[in-house]
Amino acid sequence: MEPLFAILVGALFTVAFYLFLSKHVIRILMGAAILGNAVNLLIFTAGRVTREVPPVIGSGSDVLAAGAANPLPQALILTAIVISFSFFAFLLVLGFRAFQKLETDRSDEMRLAEPVSDPSPPLGY
Repeated sequence: MEPLFAILVGALFTVAFYLFLSKHVIRILMGAAILGNAVNLLIFTAGRVTREVPPVIGSGSDVLAAGAANPLPQALILTAIVISFSFFAFLLVLGFRAFQKLETDRSDEMRLAEPVSDPSPPLGY
């Protein structure tokens, strides 16, 4: 099961970085969302994917069973899902406001701090 997840994580990272190289803001935002999911799946896979032995310490024992899944990555993933969703929501609002203000979603057209149509600022005071 882990080799399949490893291939899926690699594919998700590849798609995310491909989308980051795009010039359109919406594709960059989708790349950020996919990258967050890839990292979550990577952490989940690193914590062992088993269903046979639950991550519960039995009575009379001080440690988990040998084949049990690690519960720490699962708890970290729950936190990471909330953080990545809020980060994506912030980026989505930021991209929408930039689109409203600049009337474009291409990042190379957003680079101009002072549009050509505006008059030049005064050079001396």
